[in-house]
Amino acid sequence: MHVRHLTLKDFRSYPSAELALTPGVTTFVGLNGQGKTNLVEAIGYLATLGSHRVATDQPLVRFGAAQAIVRGAIVRDEHETMVELEITPGRANRARLGRSPVARPRDVLGTVRTVLFAPEDLSLVKGDPSERRRFLDELLVQRQPRWSGVRSDYDKILKQRNALLKSAAPVLRKGSRRPPRPPRDGEPLVDEARESALQTLDVWNDHLATVGSQLLYARLRLLRDLVPDLADCYDAVSAAPSNARATYRSSLHEELAARIAAGEVPEIDELRAGMLETLDSVRTGEIERGISLVGPHRDDVVLSLGDLPAKGYASHGESWSFALGLKLAAYRLLRRDLGDDPVLVLDDVFAELDSGRRERLAALVGDCEQVLITAAVGADVPDVLRERGSTVLVELGQVVTEAGGEPLEPVPADE
Repeated sequence: MHVRHLTLKDFRSYPSAELALTPGVTTFVGLNGQGKTNLVEAIGYLATLGSHRVATDQPLVRFGAAQAIVRGAIVRDEHETMVELEITPGRANRARLGRSPVARPRDVLGTVRTVLFAPEDLSLVKGDPSERRRFLDELLVQRQPRWSGVRSDYDKILKQRNALLKSAAPVLRKGSRRPPRPPRDGEPLVDEARESALQTLDVWNDHLATVGSQLLYARLRLLRDLVPDLADCYDAVSAAPSNARATYRSSLHEELAARIAAGEVPEIDELRAGMLETLDSVRTGEIERGISLVGPHRDDVVLSLGDLPAKGYASHGESWSFALGLKLAAYRLLRRDLGDDPVLVLDDVFAELDSGRRERLAALVGDCEQVLITAAVGADVPDVLRERGSTVLVELGQVVTEAGGEPLEPVPADE
């Protein structure tokens, strides 16, 4: 799989841009702020419907423009498919596949798959649990796009359930059974209102457990398949034998959480029952705090080196190796599942690595079908990679196809 052509309109700093790409290695070289990362960010957006740099779409649209367009020609098994996304902040985005509109943007997921590694990925090791949950969920969608719908359903259910916990708190909490005033005609008594709120909460518990158990089951299977490659990739990058591990920390009750942490993948029905049981046990706490305390949104992935957690104990170099190991393991997993290579993107990575890790990473990715690299200084990229492909210069507001070649198209350099 590779991207043959990329078209941008009002995306980030680009009023318009046309960029031809080939299999092999393409290195985008330019000083910071020239727009090189914007190019690979656009390709990542085609694959995931999201950015690795920002959480919302607004910054992706060039200042003063109403919308942005990202279009890519994707080649897989000698068959080319055009995918286009129209990004309109504040409104629903639109998408086309093969130039025909699709019902939802997520219907284009799977047309192109990418694995991107950037300096921000150090947060996989050092950051909050939400970073590791997002890594799993995004990889899950890349592996099987249908999980995008499950994630969306879970988020909607969680939002509705939290809204109920907050709005119904006065009648759900103990001590609120006596109304501050007599009820008006037709108004339910507090006891009746509380019973109604509890019944509604039970309904949302059922929804949360039904969809949440599916998402949890998918995450556990994914992690089970990913872990064997993780240790191997970590060792390959660091050149030091280790016991790099990733275990799932569940918010379910203690007995089930312990089995999950040991690597077991219970069936969906058991996970659903366990979630309902745990929700029942924390009901008082949820009502007091007004938030949902159980479910995939409360879970974490614990990364360990030997007996110690990587977060807080791993050195800076070990943390980089762990983050790289996770992304390379994801690449291997997708390659194995798909039967071909996803597009590998290394965004400003080599400047952060010592010379040994640079060379070892270059050796690991040398056989990938398409590798897109960004670097402020071309010398940061190992010769073995630069010699395999082309160098695209992004400087002084122009994109150049080859170092020393003719400008492809003038573009503003502001970001």
